[in-house]
Amino acid sequence: MMILIAGPYRSGTNNDPKLMKKNLEHLESAALPLFRMGHMPIIGEWLALPLLKLAGAKEPGDDVWQEIQYPAAHRMLLKCDAVLRLEGESKGADNDVKVARANGLKVYYSLDEISPTL
Repeated sequence: MMILIAGPYRSGTNNDPKLMKKNLEHLESAALPLFRMGHMPIIGEWLALPLLKLAGAKEPGDDVWQEIQYPAAHRMLLKCDAVLRLEGESKGADNDVKVARANGLKVYYSLDEISPTL
């Protein structure tokens, strides 16, 4: 399955780049285990961050950010089979879960809930 890993990225950081990086590293910590289980992990920021740079975003939350950050994840989400929702408060990740459920995708809250395919 292609699984979108969702959780806090900007939430709770007050736009501190170091805290946002730490949140991204937490999201990424689930990627290798998913891959080794036979799935294809994806994180919205992997798609959005290069686009934000190319589009000239100046800071989290600016107009360019709003144009790209969440829409990139949502477009990818509709290509996925499931969402892995990691712990932590995040309106964006909660919305990913809502969109996933509305589109009949599976939602997991732990790697332990996901069956390996290899």
